[in-house]
Amino acid sequence: MKFEHTPQGVCARKMEFTLNDGIINNLKIVGGCSGYGIGMTKLVEGMNADDVIQRLEGVRCAGKASSCPAQLAQALKAAKA
Repeated sequence: MKFEHTPQGVCARKMEFTLNDGIINNLKIVGGCSGYGIGMTKLVEGMNADDVIQRLEGVRCAGKASSCPAQLAQALKAAKA
């Protein structure tokens, strides 16, 4: 199933992915640091969403309340709900 998330308070503007039986595929991150987007896409492709949520939830960026990785964790949690 395809999901779309609009991150809040971070550089990325949109996150899109599919989640099939809890496995992440086709992650696209729009906006923000291109290196982050490419790297994160390669890292989480084919991973179990619960594992990614556990690893990324609560990560903060430069004193901000959140980060792009934490926003991805939120997006995955919302998709699983």
